[in-house]
Amino acid sequence: MEDNKPVNFEQAFRRLEEILELMNRGEISLDDALTLYEEADTLICSSSKRLAQAEKKIEQLIKQRDGTTISIPLDPGVTMNA
Repeated sequence: MEDNKPVNFEQAFRRLEEILELMNRGEISLDDALTLYEEADTLICSSSKRLAQAEKKIEQLIKQRDGTTISIPLDPGVTMNA
């Protein structure tokens, strides 16, 4: 996927799912598995950076009137303590 890198988070996520499926089948060579692992590692790193950037942007957009940032957990099951 060297020439056809994902341009957004969703494409990276889909490619990671494809890689996982290929590796879970157990039908690929060790060399191919290592190549896929390296690609997945790169996708995971870039996706993590994109998520961190999105989280910072959300924190900047959600501000209280006094100017302090409200941290909103990304996990909907987590409650905020005031």
